[in-house]
Amino acid sequence: MAKPGVLESDPGVMVKKAIELKRELQRLVKSIVDDEDCSTETIDQAKETLCVLKELKLRKRSSLSLKLQNKSVTSSFPDEFKCPLSKELMRDPVILASGQKMSSTLSDQKTAAKELRLLTKKHPCFRVLFCDSADAIPQLLKPICGSDSFGSVHPDLQEDVITTLLNISIHDNNKKLVAETPMVIPLLMRALRSGTIETRSNAAAALFTLSALDSNKELIGKSGALKPLIDLLEEGHPLAMKDVASAIFNICVMHENKARAVKDGAVRVILAKINKQIHVAELLAILALLSSHQRAVHDMGDLGAVPSLLRIIKESSCERNKENCVAILQTICLYDRSKLKEIREEENGHKTISELAKNGTSRAKRKASGILERLNRVVHITHTA
Repeated sequence: MAKPGVLESDPGVMVKKAIELKRELQRLVKSIVDDEDCSTETIDQAKETLCVLKELKLRKRSSLSLKLQNKSVTSSFPDEFKCPLSKELMRDPVILASGQKMSSTLSDQKTAAKELRLLTKKHPCFRVLFCDSADAIPQLLKPICGSDSFGSVHPDLQEDVITTLLNISIHDNNKKLVAETPMVIPLLMRALRSGTIETRSNAAAALFTLSALDSNKELIGKSGALKPLIDLLEEGHPLAMKDVASAIFNICVMHENKARAVKDGAVRVILAKINKQIHVAELLAILALLSSHQRAVHDMGDLGAVPSLLRIIKESSCERNKENCVAILQTICLYDRSKLKEIREEENGHKTISELAKNGTSRAKRKASGILERLNRVVHITHTA
């Protein structure tokens, strides 16, 4: 017999599950009603959610325990809720009816991991199952934790397990549980360093998703996960860049993590990518975020950021990019007066900052005006002296 799970007869668990399922059903029904072109997949998900909700209702009215071997009961559930190996109804998402772990053979592990990946992607309500058991996530990860080298884990298995972990993390109630499971963040760091590119990309996406909680930002930062993220950003694989940039940005919203990112070389890597016109918008946003840290500003000055930022203001058609560039430049001016000379030369030749002060967004105008005031003040002091 499987361990107790979503269909447990405990009243408290059943009430909690019913609430979760009703919320999911409400979202699905609203999508169906509001969207004239709603997909059949959405309708199928609503039907499946109703099916589970109905069973919970029946369980509430009856004190009879569910027998997994009873075909008359299990046949009322969609195939997706049956174990891909034993074909019995799954009550714990990674425990078979036999009571085993996900599986002992590589072939069966791969089959089960693939099925879990598809289930947690296709059926949001399935992600809820992982909230209830402290053992579920360690059991999910065990097949890829045993090897000394993550790279030696079968590519399909590592991709499917890490992607399942990502899917589980999307559910808000799972974020704290997932991040605080001791093996999760170290395993994601190993995946970032040694996995296939899809595994590495999805590990970054999982860190991005988990970092929605401030408490998780702190855990992730203290664990040292920024370094492998920055290393992956430097490698520059197109499939991973956006997920990596999003993760770094989210984690660095917490001030303590800005210092960690700067120490790990984020400014150098980001400026190198920007100069190559790679994901400029996303990386400028990170650079603007880091510019509130003094060492980051000094790194920008030493690495020649000022000419690059001025060039983007002149050439870019993206107002958001111009905003971020001028915001960074203003901060550089505050911390490093020596860079005012470069900005003044640009202003004398092209009126780049003046043009932005006249025609930019309100934020860009404010930042550009601040730079011009500082330039004028320095000129006035020089003449007076």
